[in-house]
Amino acid sequence: MNDRLQQLALFVRTVETGSFSSAAHEFGLTQPSASRAVAALESRLAVKLITRTTRLISATDAGLALLPRAREALAAVEDAENAARGADQLSGVLRVALPPTYGARRIAPLLLAFLDRRPLLKVDLLMSDRYENLIAEGADLALRIGDQPDSSFVTRKLESARRLFVAAPSYLARRDPPKTLADLSRHDLIVGPVSLGEQTWSARRNGRIEVAAVEARVRATSAAGVVACAAAGLGVAIASTWMCAEELASGALTELMADYALDPISAFVVFPAGRRASQKARVFADYLEQAMTQSRISSLDPPAGFARS
Repeated sequence: MNDRLQQLALFVRTVETGSFSSAAHEFGLTQPSASRAVAALESRLAVKLITRTTRLISATDAGLALLPRAREALAAVEDAENAARGADQLSGVLRVALPPTYGARRIAPLLLAFLDRRPLLKVDLLMSDRYENLIAEGADLALRIGDQPDSSFVTRKLESARRLFVAAPSYLARRDPPKTLADLSRHDLIVGPVSLGEQTWSARRNGRIEVAAVEARVRATSAAGVVACAAAGLGVAIASTWMCAEELASGALTELMADYALDPISAFVVFPAGRRASQKARVFADYLEQAMTQSRISSLDPPAGFARS
């Protein structure tokens, strides 16, 4: 990357992250080097782009005017280079924000085939169960689980999975297995990120919806935590087949009340608002859709096309 493009890129990421240190780390530079690069850009343009204080870095009016065009210019250069190379010669870093458990169990096994065909491309997996601002993270795209209420993002549905009630054999050895949703009131319940704020669990049986009040004994802010707590015998949990397939296959978890049907859960690709998705992001989304079609785990729907959520 030449000096001018690097200066623009550092300016963009400094504003987006609010930190010279964060931007410098992404580019493998020291914080003073990143600061000098942005200062050189300001000197060349003869205008102040960033306001620096001891606690806050923010764009000036001139910086805000430059920001969207700088993003477009950087994306256009990268896309032009990648278009010339072809889809199998994509280069640079693909940054993907995604939940840790879904990333580890569904996405990581699919990465080898994708990267083997693209030896110049690197991938940063930004794993978090928190839904950060994609632009601030510097993500090219995100993979999200559950409903996507923000209509400002362009989303693409990848797959859906069955959800089920599970518990460990060690727990069931101590407690009589629940037979109905009402029986859950007499059991220890484990609540995860999808249902942390829910007061009830509902499921369908024999064409009717039943509802049970939820008083959690254990709360976990990650799907991995839910599965681990359930496998440790702490109680009854709801988990998707994405999350607990290994534990079900090994016998560490057992499905309960199989005659009940819970609402399925879906996974989406989400692209940052305000800019065109990069070629590497589009190619990766296409690859995931194709790979998941070929190796779907308990999927209920075919992948949907692009839509506004």
